[in-house]
Amino acid sequence: MTDDELLTKLDDSTRSAALHQIDALRSILDQNGSVAYLQPYLSPQDTPPDAAAFRRSVPLSTYDDYAEFINQMADTPHIHRQQPLLSVDPLLCFFYSSGTSSPRPKLIPYFDSKLSKAASFIAHQGSSAILRRLFPPRPSVNKIMWFIYADNVTTTRGGFKVMAASTYPLQSGNANWSQLSFISSPPEVILGSNVEHQMYCHLLCGLRNCDSIDAIRAPYAIGLIKVFRLLESKWEQMCNDLEHGIPSLEIADVAMRDSVVDVLGGPQPDLAKRLRTVFEGKSWSGIVSKLWPNARYVKCVATGSMQQYYPKLKQYAGEIPLLGGDYFASECCVGINLDITQPPEKTKFVLLPTAAYFEFLPFDMNETNDAGTETVDVSGVEVGKMYQVVVTTYRGFYRYHLGDIVRVVGFYNLSPEVEFVMRAPKGPGEIITEKDLMCAMQGFQLILENALAMEITEFASFLDTELSPKQLKVFAEVGEGCMLFTQEKIEDSLVVLRRCCSSIEDGLGSIYKVQRDRGEAGPLLLYVVKSGSFNRLSQVAIRNGAPASQYKPPKIIRNSEIVRLLEESSLITIT
Repeated sequence: MTDDELLTKLDDSTRSAALHQIDALRSILDQNGSVAYLQPYLSPQDTPPDAAAFRRSVPLSTYDDYAEFINQMADTPHIHRQQPLLSVDPLLCFFYSSGTSSPRPKLIPYFDSKLSKAASFIAHQGSSAILRRLFPPRPSVNKIMWFIYADNVTTTRGGFKVMAASTYPLQSGNANWSQLSFISSPPEVILGSNVEHQMYCHLLCGLRNCDSIDAIRAPYAIGLIKVFRLLESKWEQMCNDLEHGIPSLEIADVAMRDSVVDVLGGPQPDLAKRLRTVFEGKSWSGIVSKLWPNARYVKCVATGSMQQYYPKLKQYAGEIPLLGGDYFASECCVGINLDITQPPEKTKFVLLPTAAYFEFLPFDMNETNDAGTETVDVSGVEVGKMYQVVVTTYRGFYRYHLGDIVRVVGFYNLSPEVEFVMRAPKGPGEIITEKDLMCAMQGFQLILENALAMEITEFASFLDTELSPKQLKVFAEVGEGCMLFTQEKIEDSLVVLRRCCSSIEDGLGSIYKVQRDRGEAGPLLLYVVKSGSFNRLSQVAIRNGAPASQYKPPKIIRNSEIVRLLEESSLITIT
């Protein structure tokens, strides 16, 4: 299928959205209406229920409603299973969710569904066609420095592999590495087991091929921020590696070392000298075009919790355009970004009515509970209103809270256009949202920059309900080499940080303000933690199974183990 045909097909799939949704639900129920999960809700009948009857009969669900079925599937080989639990299709493997508010990710079953493959084909291939339309392939400058990691693959007791969704094409046994020859790094780097070393080798290979790099890509903005931070700290070593044609001895993986040696192609003293001149200029603004002069774009997801990294990434990119990603979840494709050149605050996604059956639960940020208990379908959403996304998928989730809140901003053809607002609050006890926290921390950052010329590199919050009254704790990581707490600056720093506490509280939203005024929540507690603290959190999460390529630093923490690690890294606590 040509790119023009793909884009026409994509455009057609957004027309007659309501009809596509009816067809999607009918296909799902025709295929999976008899599974164990649905049996208590759907009475035996010759034809599946219509959408209204389906919504009346089947309750809204969360991951906890599927946990018993998922654990049973994970622990039991196919041959011992008596009845399809969530899908009649064969179970291929499990995906780790990318959520990182707790140390262990969820398991998302991945079934071999022809219907699902057909539904997602247009989304993925259409997205690639949009990119190629903007940046047609070039014959000579044809390498992409793509920071992808195949991640470690674990196995369940039932013998099923567990991996990141983005890892599946690389670890499924059907990987065609010849089709990935456009990536500047060899397969051994992608398949490595140490993320820091893989990142280093991705960079080293990208620098070796600097004139052939057409683009820089990563799944999420945080991944590229880590890349450039590593480059800032390791550029001298990388130049030495290029000069001698051998990667640093820190790279212990023999296969990865040997593959990088082949890419380097022997000592490169002229290239090393040229790059040193750039690095010694000590100007990181616009560094992308300085190091990779033929790069045309940088691409990653920068919406939602990734939006905080966009300004810094823009600084690194300079005049090189930053392109956004699509709205794809581990459970299903949700929406596609038709204008990937827009910044995060203007990014909107066109819902794909063929990808799943979608419902929308009204949501009001000023209410501690949902604004409504009845969902609406695609024809019932209203522009300007916010909704929690509920999906019924081809792969075993039925009226499932995806965990996201979106705002409807318009319609493309007849399909809703949505912007991602935030992850949904997990329960009525929560008193702030990710968006509240991000807005509040912008003011915090501004005060620190103006008063102390300091940078906050990462942050998160935790509501401690064991205290009476409950208390919100905010953890902020300072940049490396922070001089806030030297003997000469300590008093001035404390004054500024107390101002910061007030600024944060002022920006935390109406629910927090009401509960503070009533005395139901105590004063904010601010922890300033050491540089590298959040990186250690990522290492813990990855050791526990979180995908390195999909890891997102948590903004709302819901696990005491993570809190304990951050509290142990505290430089100072302010209330």
